[in-house]
Amino acid sequence: MERRTATPRPNHAQTVQAQGLIYNDTVLPNGGVRQFWDESAYYAFSLREVLQLEKETQALHDLCLEAVEHVITKRRYRELHIPEFAWAAIEETWAMDTPSIYGRFDLCYDGKGPAKLLEYNADTPTSLLEAAVIQWYWLEETNHGADQWNSLHERLVAAWQRHAPRIPHKRVHFAYTNADESGEDLMTVTYLRETANQAGLETATLAVEDIGWDNDSGRFSTTDREPLTTIFKLYAWEWILGDDFGQLVIAQHNFTQWIEPTWKAILSNKGILAILWELFPNHPNLLPAYLGNPHTLTDYAQKPIFGREGANISLVTRGSTLSQPGPYGAEGYVYQQYAPLPDFDDKYPVIGAWIVDGEAAGMGIREADTLITDNQSRFVPHVVED
Repeated sequence: MERRTATPRPNHAQTVQAQGLIYNDTVLPNGGVRQFWDESAYYAFSLREVLQLEKETQALHDLCLEAVEHVITKRRYRELHIPEFAWAAIEETWAMDTPSIYGRFDLCYDGKGPAKLLEYNADTPTSLLEAAVIQWYWLEETNHGADQWNSLHERLVAAWQRHAPRIPHKRVHFAYTNADESGEDLMTVTYLRETANQAGLETATLAVEDIGWDNDSGRFSTTDREPLTTIFKLYAWEWILGDDFGQLVIAQHNFTQWIEPTWKAILSNKGILAILWELFPNHPNLLPAYLGNPHTLTDYAQKPIFGREGANISLVTRGSTLSQPGPYGAEGYVYQQYAPLPDFDDKYPVIGAWIVDGEAAGMGIREADTLITDNQSRFVPHVVED
């Protein structure tokens, strides 16, 4: 694993915007502008390293499924702050194997040892367009390497094709939230909608805020009163379960199918890190983790069980603390052994390893200037060499 500098393509910012990356420019607090897509560098991996990452990503996914089964069997929902009214829907969607499309593991990896799980973005992961499309076009145009670990697009289309017989009327509404002013959520669901279209499904896009309730039919509907039978939602389950309409969502889950399914509320919760360590102690791809307090850990990351983009994470190491502010943490924290990210001249990458329809499918890399990866971090492409 190497970080290499590169000369960006002429007009690359306009190129990636035309490919869908409309949220490339972010205004920083100091008034400057940061480009989310960064092709002034890339990461090069050997085939051996990528095969290792693929194998370990699949192993982690399999462990997570075992952990879901354990939580359901032992009914450990309260530890994860999942409200009781959702328990039956979780168990039913798990037993029915309701369609699940994708998720993303965040891994600490330096090419020298096993990848370590930092967290699993199992419900509403973004950075998908960049990983599946933008970096692939970059590779084709620059020829910086022979290949990528990237079968995301093909696997997404295949996933929709496999699940199509279980989607009523073969029609899916893709929902995003208007609260995301950057446009990233909209473009993520737009891209996923395109993969569903290629799979032969009929699709439409709507805002979560425009999902209505039809009193006459007792169903969720569009503003035009079209019944919503299958919804892919880029809206986290903990938000749904905390919303006023959350109990309606659960009560009607047999009539409106939600993707990702309700059981993903278990895996999208960082408390799953502690349960994984309890079930599989000393697994080479896991870090010691505990709910509520750090136990015997002296150097650790304190993470809110519900949180995003590094917000409210604190790194406690050798008596010093690095913290990121944010709105999360009311439900409690998980304490995970500190794993230092690889340092490439003060650039710190996190591997985003993707799961599509239950199989390891590709990689994207977020790079930060600090040890906490946050919403100011960049996406940097990668190549695979023989």
